[in-house]
Amino acid sequence: MIYAAGETGGSGALPLLVVVAFAAFVYFLMIRPQQKRRRETESMQASMGVGDEVVTVGGLYGNVVEVNDDTVLLEIAPGVTAKYARAAIGKVNKKAAVEDEEAAEEESAGSADAD
Repeated sequence: MIYAAGETGGSGALPLLVVVAFAAFVYFLMIRPQQKRRRETESMQASMGVGDEVVTVGGLYGNVVEVNDDTVLLEIAPGVTAKYARAAIGKVNKKAAVEDEEAAEEESAGSADAD
């Protein structure tokens, strides 16, 4: 057979391999980490409870007073509450259960010192 100048008889596997490698690169460096962050955020928002100190995505600090399916009632100042979407909570600073345990430990240490 006579081939034209510059024409090769190789397969078109190399361009396909480049496309697959690029797709894998995008998945592992962009899509997968974003999905992990989203799952962590959803888990944090689902585990919120009454008494937790939280920060909204807008930067407002408050204590959780009430938790509903889609909303959270925050006490942002003594006697002042505001209702927020659960998705608007960006971070849980302190869990209420941890504070209760620390207070109980301090009381038991204080009573032991007094004896």
